[in-house]
Amino acid sequence: MDCPFLTDDAVAALVVAVAPPLEEEDGLQPRAGTVDATARYGIDLAELADRSGGTSFRGAAGQVATVDLPRTHTGSTHRLPWAGLPSTIVLLGIGSGTDLELRRAGAALAGATRGLERVVSAATADATATGVRAFVEGYLLAAYRIPRFGRPTAARPGEGPAQDAPAEQLVLLGESRETQLEAARVSATATWLVRDLANTPSNVKDPAWVAEQATALAGAAGLAVEVLGPKELAAQGFGALLAVGAASASPPRLVTVTYEPEAAERHVVVVGKGITYDTGGLSIKPREAMVPMKTDMAGAAVALAAVLGAAESGVRHKVTAVLPLAENHFGADSYRPGDVLRTYSGTTVEIANTDAEGRLVLADALGYAVATLAPDLLVDVATLTGAASVGLGRGHAALFATSPELVSGIEAAAAVTGERVWHMPLVEDYASALRSEVADLRHVPIEARGGGSITAALFLREFTDGLPWVHLDIAGPARATASRHEVTEGATGYGARLLLQFLRDLD
Repeated sequence: MDCPFLTDDAVAALVVAVAPPLEEEDGLQPRAGTVDATARYGIDLAELADRSGGTSFRGAAGQVATVDLPRTHTGSTHRLPWAGLPSTIVLLGIGSGTDLELRRAGAALAGATRGLERVVSAATADATATGVRAFVEGYLLAAYRIPRFGRPTAARPGEGPAQDAPAEQLVLLGESRETQLEAARVSATATWLVRDLANTPSNVKDPAWVAEQATALAGAAGLAVEVLGPKELAAQGFGALLAVGAASASPPRLVTVTYEPEAAERHVVVVGKGITYDTGGLSIKPREAMVPMKTDMAGAAVALAAVLGAAESGVRHKVTAVLPLAENHFGADSYRPGDVLRTYSGTTVEIANTDAEGRLVLADALGYAVATLAPDLLVDVATLTGAASVGLGRGHAALFATSPELVSGIEAAAAVTGERVWHMPLVEDYASALRSEVADLRHVPIEARGGGSITAALFLREFTDGLPWVHLDIAGPARATASRHEVTEGATGYGARLLLQFLRDLD
C-alpha cells in the first residue's frame, strides 16, 4: 500500500517481515504486504541481511536485522534505488506466522526499535486477526520497563525519546483490525499494571498502599470498592489474615472491587494472594529466597487487573476481585507453628509452617466470598508453592479446577494469550495429609512427601463450599530472572491476560 510519510526518514523505520526459506537455496522470503520493497525499490533482502550480520539471519520468529541504508550526498544527482525509504530497514523474522511466532516477533521489534519516534511495520499485513493481536501484545509487553525510584531526570529540549524508551508510534500497514488492537491494548495494560504493582519496593508497598492504589483505580473506572481495616477484620472474624499480618508494623487490609454490568449472566469472584512482603515469619526464609518477595502479592495484582480489564472490555458477567493484603513478618506478635487459628468461615487450622501463609489469607478471603458475595464461580490466583515451580518450572502455572469444563476454559484462554498452564490433579488420597489432632485442618502436611502444590490446593478447596472453583498457582511464571520474548525481568504480570481472556470467553 502507498504510504507517503515513509519518506520522513528522520522519524521512521520500515519493518519488513521475513519468513524462513523452505529450502536453503530459496533465499529469504518477504511476506506479502511488505510494501513491495523488492519490486518497488529493487531491494535484495538477502543482500540487506548480509549487510547486517551475514547468513545467520534466516527469518526465524524473533530474529531481527537492522540495516542503515546509505543516503545520497547533498548535491548529488544520483538516485539510490531505495530513495524515499526511511534510513533504517528492520528485517523481522516471523517464522511461519503463527500467533506464537508473531507475538515473539512483536516483542523482538520493541527491543530493536527503542529510542525511535515512529516505526512503520508491514509484518502483520497478511496476518489473521488473532495474529495482529498477538503481534501488538508482544510489542507492548516487551516495551515495558521497571519503574525507577532513582533521582528524576529530564530530557533536554529537542532530544526526543530516551534511548531505552519504546518507539512513540507503531504504525501497522494492512487491513484495519480495531477490535483486535483494542483487545491487545487492554490486555497489555492489565499486565503492565500487575508488573508495576508487583515491582514496587515493599518499603513503599504495604497493605495500606495497595488498598489506596486499588481504591483510586476502581474509582477512576467507576467501580464499587470496599476496604476493611484491622478493626473491621477483627470484628468480622478474619482470624487467619490477622494472624499472618500480626507481626508487621503495617496491618492487613481486605479490599473488594466489583464490576457489575446490566443483566449480568453470572458472578465470578477472583481472589488474589496479596502478601506485600514475605519473610517467612518465624519459619524464616533463607536470604536468597527473600530477594524476590516483594512480588508475593502478584496474585492480588492479577485479580485487580482482571476486574479493571473486565470493566474496560465490557465483559457480560459480574466480576469481583477480593484482595487479602498482609505483610508476613516476625516479631513478638508473630503467629507460631503449633498455633490454632479460627478462620472467617469458622474452620480451625493448625499451623505447621508460618512460611505457608498464602493459603491462610486465601482461606479467609474464600470463606468471605462464599458467605457474603454469592458467587457462581470462584477463581483464586497466587504465588503459592515452591512445589509448583519445582515441578513445572517457570513456563507454566499449575491449574486445578473442579470440572473438566473449567479446565478447558482456562486452557483455551491460555492458548490465546500464550500464558501456559498445566492441569494438575486434586488427588483425594492426599487429603488425609491435612488431618489435625487438635483442629479441623492442618494447613501443611506433617511430613513432606511431595505433591506440595496438590495438598495446598486441597486445603483451599475446603473453603469453597463446593462451588465451581479454579485455582492457579503462579509461583513459577509470576517472576523472571531475565527478559525473554514478551516476558520481562522481575514481575512478569503472568495471569492478567489469561484471566481476562477467560472472563471474555466464559459462557
